[in-house]
Amino acid sequence: MNVLLVAGARPNFMKIAPIYRASLRHGRVRCRIVHTGQHYDYGMSQTFFHELGIPSPHFSLEAGSGTHAVQTAKIMVAFEEVCRTARPDLVMVVGDVNSTLACSVVAKKMAVPVAHVEAGLRSFDTAMPEEINRMVTDAISDLFFVTEKSGVENLEKEGKRRDRIHLVGHVMVDNLLFQAGEILKRPAESFAGHALKQSAGPYLYLTLHRPSNVDDRETFQGIVEAVNELARARTVFFPVHPRTSLKMEQFHIRFHEGVPLLPPLGFSESLFLWKDAEAVLTDSGGLQEETTALGVPCVTIRDNTERPITVEVGTNVLAGTARESIIDAYRRSLAKRGTARVPDLWDGRASERIWENLLDAGVSHCA
Repeated sequence: MNVLLVAGARPNFMKIAPIYRASLRHGRVRCRIVHTGQHYDYGMSQTFFHELGIPSPHFSLEAGSGTHAVQTAKIMVAFEEVCRTARPDLVMVVGDVNSTLACSVVAKKMAVPVAHVEAGLRSFDTAMPEEINRMVTDAISDLFFVTEKSGVENLEKEGKRRDRIHLVGHVMVDNLLFQAGEILKRPAESFAGHALKQSAGPYLYLTLHRPSNVDDRETFQGIVEAVNELARARTVFFPVHPRTSLKMEQFHIRFHEGVPLLPPLGFSESLFLWKDAEAVLTDSGGLQEETTALGVPCVTIRDNTERPITVEVGTNVLAGTARESIIDAYRRSLAKRGTARVPDLWDGRASERIWENLLDAGVSHCA
């Protein structure tokens, strides 16, 4: 089975890593990584391949930045040529970034079956570019590998065949548990964040990058006011996304001195910090799930989530973006520590289930 496994942006890398590693256990599989270059800065891409224990990409498209349309078009043109030469039996896409949409469309136009990992998730907010990517990708995919029951329900409502939908768990959790084990093998002093943790006492961890949060001055300022209020009592470690850094400069945003501004962190350095945080504040989809998997309280700075199970049974609390609602959500997240649980099948074996399903059924029936 000749499979092209597509990654483009930071969250993709964590998802493809366990899928690729699991593929090596199957002699009938030839899995090759396609890096679209959607994240083209070394600190946001190439370093992750080294950290996550996967090889350099077999194909690099070097799409770079641009508007959604420009970036998607560049990826489609370059990926078409890869498919023409590599002649895959299956294209596997993950998540909900522009690369996911672009490569699934190209594959289908070339009559190559598409498998979507993390299929069926819905925020029902079409103002989110990711929601458009999810909807379009699922509309044309042939196989759906799903992380939680809401994904199965959404796909069934959209008319997908039940025998094409597989609830397998979450590859992001596969990677998380693998990396958490790797961290334990290293001395704490080897991490750049070790001294920060030692000096901070109880601390919070913040990520913030979503355009709806940082591109509007008033919204961004309200979030910062909430974070600054919390920083009066707790250190808040904040690795700053390049997009957010630009907006901070443009809007003259200032954080409290209790918010150390860190450069973008690799996966291991990030995990080393947030796994021991009192709570994580984020607008990331992946961190909602990872915090639930490790039982860390999470405050999601958004009005909705496409990952409802993290709120229903996990440690996640939806906060909105207003100052008071974020502070209230922080208090409520701490109260969930005693009742939250890890969702079913989030056990580190999702990638293996994906390959088992593919090899049992084959891909010819999906064409």
